[in-house]
Amino acid sequence: EVQLVESGGGLVQPGESLRLSCAASGFPFGSYDMTWLRQALGKGPEWVGSINMKGGTTYYAESAKGRFAISRDNAKNTLYLQMNNLKSDDTAVYYCARRAYEYDYWGQGTQVTVSS
Repeated sequence: EVQLVESGGGLVQPGESLRLSCAASGFPFGSYDMTWLRQALGKGPEWVGSINMKGGTTYYAESAKGRFAISRDNAKNTLYLQMNNLKSDDTAVYYCARRAYEYDYWGQGTQVTVSS
């Protein structure tokens, strides 16, 4: 059974940092591109960025460029999202998803709230 479990969310102040993790199981993690998405309250899902299967190539939404970094540890079957200089607009539920497009599995999400 494919499982994706996000963790690391929380309440932070503007300008602070968080690192999200996504623990994957039930499939050969290193054989899949992976993606982070987010969904703010009352809005549709927004693509944050993706990483290729080996971790050598990453792609980011304009809103994430320069502040967020996606990485992965294939030995630990874990995907990461390092978020720096967080803004109130980053408040959302963050999801990891399998594949770089036509995501076939999503995690349950982790809430990130940026507020002073």
